[in-house]
Amino acid sequence: MSRIITLGEPMVLFVADQTGSLEEVDSFSRFVAGAEVNLSIGMSRLGHEVTYITQLGTDPFGKRIDRFLQDNKIDTSYVKYDANYLTGMMWKQKVEVGDPEVFSARKNSAASHMSLDTIESLNLDGAHHIHLTGILPALSMSCREMVYKLLAEARTRGIQISYDPNLRPGLWPDKEEMVQVINDLSTRADIVLPGIAEGKILIGKESEKEIAEFYHEAGVQTVVIKLGSKGAFTSTADGKQFYTPGFPVKKVVDTVGAGDGFAVGVVSGILEGLPLKEAVQRATAIGALAVMSPGDNDGLPNRDELKAFIDKFDPLSV
Repeated sequence: MSRIITLGEPMVLFVADQTGSLEEVDSFSRFVAGAEVNLSIGMSRLGHEVTYITQLGTDPFGKRIDRFLQDNKIDTSYVKYDANYLTGMMWKQKVEVGDPEVFSARKNSAASHMSLDTIESLNLDGAHHIHLTGILPALSMSCREMVYKLLAEARTRGIQISYDPNLRPGLWPDKEEMVQVINDLSTRADIVLPGIAEGKILIGKESEKEIAEFYHEAGVQTVVIKLGSKGAFTSTADGKQFYTPGFPVKKVVDTVGAGDGFAVGVVSGILEGLPLKEAVQRATAIGALAVMSPGDNDGLPNRDELKAFIDKFDPLSV
């Protein structure tokens, strides 16, 4: 299988055990969260080798995250600790319908103090793919500089890059800076994975075809746009375009992490040499499985679970 490298900010996640506003809930269940963590776990469960780069506090939560990553067979040899700062934390509302309220305590976190030194000793030999999101460059200028450096090195070496905008407006000084930086970073990738709502924010266009055209004109080879329960729209630089229907969802438990699961499907499928249509079908399947579970990554399937789910519904055969 392939070797994938990603870097980001993992956080301890507390999910409310009861519905209601976070200020009223009395008890929470603990998970580990983070967009890149979710991607790493999903890829690992499908048998790929994943190296996760981050910086944690020396607090109990940082140690818990490190152990959690190792338990999920993720390479943590580039995980560093900083005793001066705390590990990020997040609280999430339990809801019956819709997106949950999320509150995070990540300002000045250990991960936000990553810098060029963090990747100075990174060995890219044998790496097949690098996956990045728009979260890390929002945390600090030093994180942003590190992301640009890694992208430049990956492009020089011809390593395939996927980029998920994963917009977090609350982490940015303003919308204009967010749009400029995210679009600039996205156009340095081979595969871009925006949601349709994100595309409208970043491009100012209403249609998925116009959004895809923007990225193609900037040099991106493959654009896969998430359309929620409707599935996805895929466009390639050589003019191929197609829609992929979504899989049926019995009950939406939590929508957070679905986009990361979608990225797992696209990236793993492409790396395994699947036709692009099958890779995107896998993505919609994993996204559907993700929303039926309470944590951000506990619903991500292994290979047998994924096959069983696709074989049961297979919207492409309808």
